[in-house]
Amino acid sequence: MTDGAADGAGEGAKVSLGLRPDVGAAWLKDFIRDIPDFPRPGVVFKDLTPLLADAAALAYVVSALAQHFDGAGVTKVVGVEARGFIVAAPVAVKLGAGFVPVRKAGKLPWRTDGATYELEYGTDTIEIHADAVGPDDRVLVIDDVMATGGTSAATMTLMSGRGAEVVGLGFIIELGFLDGRRRLGGHEVISLITYE
Repeated sequence: MTDGAADGAGEGAKVSLGLRPDVGAAWLKDFIRDIPDFPRPGVVFKDLTPLLADAAALAYVVSALAQHFDGAGVTKVVGVEARGFIVAAPVAVKLGAGFVPVRKAGKLPWRTDGATYELEYGTDTIEIHADAVGPDDRVLVIDDVMATGGTSAATMTLMSGRGAEVVGLGFIIELGFLDGRRRLGGHEVISLITYE
């Protein structure tokens, strides 16, 4: 159903994804497992490992995200630690773009730029290599789940700080009840599954 590959490399590469427009993404919910009280009491964690383990579901996710931004001139796909890496790298391949990891502070081995953002309790910092993106880059940000939007907003700050243009953001899951989109400055967003 979702077999496809990039028909070239680099900017302007066309993507043949084989997605059927009459089939939505709602079936992916069957592959998402709720884990109550993880990582702390009161939180229901959306476990994506069953989805990632299913070849058809994983192929659909990668293809759907890539197809949405085909033609946007994406030069770099940014994956946010850690599950964002799993999807962002194959999306980059399909779009003929490079892949850039965004990691927690202290994980990257070379000179970095960082952005600190607020969590429910305290703050956290993410980083990219200082030479990862530049003014000529059109960036697609990919992560597994959008919750409050804090990590995504910090990632966009890192991109704009290096002069790159964010063309959009893609997520497997959006927790709509947390209203994370309000922090994304009107950028184009695709979420394959939304929990209201």
